[in-house]
Amino acid sequence: MTDDASPDGRPDEGLDTGPDTGPDKALTVAEAAVLAYEGRTWPGPGAKERAIREGLGMTPVRYYQLLNVLMDDPRALAHAPGTVNRLRRIREAQRARR
Repeated sequence: MTDDASPDGRPDEGLDTGPDTGPDKALTVAEAAVLAYEGRTWPGPGAKERAIREGLGMTPVRYYQLLNVLMDDPRALAHAPGTVNRLRRIREAQRARR
């Protein structure tokens, strides 16, 4: 079993929250893929959600949960600063409207 697999051998969709998580650790494959998907543009409604299900093998809800955690992760900022900063600006604008 690898470090990024669940006890039943399937790839783990969750973030590594163990003691090895830190700014000096690299993003997991799933985390990097979420950031890559978020940096793309999509042709129309539903295309992104379909690509998340088919390409990443996770539900859109899980994708957005991971994305929200990554927005505050310094490793994600180092990996994709443009994407993370854009998402942070959008989040702050939404909070300001409330």
